[in-house]
Amino acid sequence: MSLYVAELWRYPVKSLAGERLSETMLSTAGIPGDRIVRVRGPEGVRTSRRHYRLIGLHGSLDADARARINGYPWDSVEALSLVRNAAGADAWVEAWSGLDRFDILPLLVVTDGAIAAFGGDVRRLRPNIVIGGVEGMAERDWPGGELRIGSAIIGLRSRRSRCHMTTIDPDTLEVKPSVLKDIVQRFDNHLALNADVVREGMIRLGDPVGLVMSDGEGAASLADGCGRADARGAIRSAGDPEA
Repeated sequence: MSLYVAELWRYPVKSLAGERLSETMLSTAGIPGDRIVRVRGPEGVRTSRRHYRLIGLHGSLDADARARINGYPWDSVEALSLVRNAAGADAWVEAWSGLDRFDILPLLVVTDGAIAAFGGDVRRLRPNIVIGGVEGMAERDWPGGELRIGSAIIGLRSRRSRCHMTTIDPDTLEVKPSVLKDIVQRFDNHLALNADVVREGMIRLGDPVGLVMSDGEGAASLADGCGRADARGAIRSAGDPEA
């Protein structure tokens, strides 16, 4: 099966629920409007790792590319009240523009095969891009490769270690530690891929995706999501111990 863009996500306010997109430009800073506002307290940035009720709030962008929290402007009295109810009376909200707003890299990519193997809600993984048409856990062999979507090129750098945020049900906010325990036991605590933008470009839902892998000697080969290569190059299969 051919690879394609299955889902696109943006999180205008760090640690809050995000929003689905039908298309987006990719820049060297990832998806425009992603994590441009954060919650802070006297000790530093506050996230859902400790203040799990933040995930119960919804971040979005309005027509003027301004972040909103549950529909209120992020810097409004109403938004601050919601944030303080979730993260403490001494919390505040502020704009954030540096690349340090990302935990690791500007993009997080996951595949439908990995989501199916995980067996949980994709929102627990907080990806920016979901790639469809992938068999099983093939993504584990993708670090070092590139995704080509239209004119955009995404560099796949490493597997993502998962944290406590995966244990929070995005609808009920119930915290279930067994979710992270399962990720540790079955996936060595790695699900999804840390990624950055090598070449900027527009991407849309349904766009075909090319996976380009290095053969280890600097040459590239174009493979599908099953670890196979076409006539333009060779790539070891996912089951090969030398891969």
